[in-house]
Amino acid sequence: MPESLPRPSKIVCVGRNYLEHARELGNDMPERPLLFLKPPSSLIADGEAIILPAASQRVEHEGEIAVVIGRTAKNVAAADAWDFVAGLAPLNDVTARDLQKADVQFTRGKGFDTFCPLGTMVPLDGIDRDGLEVICRVNGEVRQHGRAADMAFSIPVLIEYISAVMTLEPGDVIATGTPAGVSPLQPGDVVEVEIPGIGTLRNPVSAP
Repeated sequence: MPESLPRPSKIVCVGRNYLEHARELGNDMPERPLLFLKPPSSLIADGEAIILPAASQRVEHEGEIAVVIGRTAKNVAAADAWDFVAGLAPLNDVTARDLQKADVQFTRGKGFDTFCPLGTMVPLDGIDRDGLEVICRVNGEVRQHGRAADMAFSIPVLIEYISAVMTLEPGDVIATGTPAGVSPLQPGDVVEVEIPGIGTLRNPVSAP
C-alpha cells in the first residue's frame, strides 16, 4: 500500500460481477452483490511470488480492478461514492478453485498467504472511470479482458451496498470482480494484471 494509506483492515471482494465469468463456473448471476473477504495477510506487492499451496491441485488467477478507500465510508449513496475513493489499482484474486468448490464457503480457497497481489494505487485524478478495463495475461498470453461497463454492479453501487453492511476505512480495498477466462497457474508462470492507463501488476508463480 502507498505510505499515505494504512494497511487495509479488510479486503472486500465481489463474486460473479461479470456474466460470462459466472457462466464459465456454472453459476447464476446473483440478485445483489455477492461479498466475501480476503485477509490482509494474503497481500503481496508487484514482483513478489504467488506460492501455490500444497493443499490445492488447481489455483487460478482472477484479474480485477481494485478500489482503494480514501476516507471513512458508512451508508454512502452511490451518487457520492467516488468522493470516498483514494484511487484504483490492479489486483489478482488468486483462488484455489478446488478448495472453493469443496468448502462452498470462500475463505480457505481465497485466503492463503500470497493470494492477493495488489499493484500500485493511482489517484483518481485523470482516470477515465467510464472506460476502465482489466486485462490478465499468463506468460504474455491474454487470458482475461473485461470492461467496468460490463459489471453487473458498478463501482458506485458496490460502495453503496458494502458501506451499508460494514464501515469502510481508509486503506480498505474492494476487489470488484473478475471477467471470464480464469485458468490454472503452474510453477514458473508469470501473471500480469493490467488496467490500461493505471498500471500493470506482475507476479511469478512458485511451487510450495
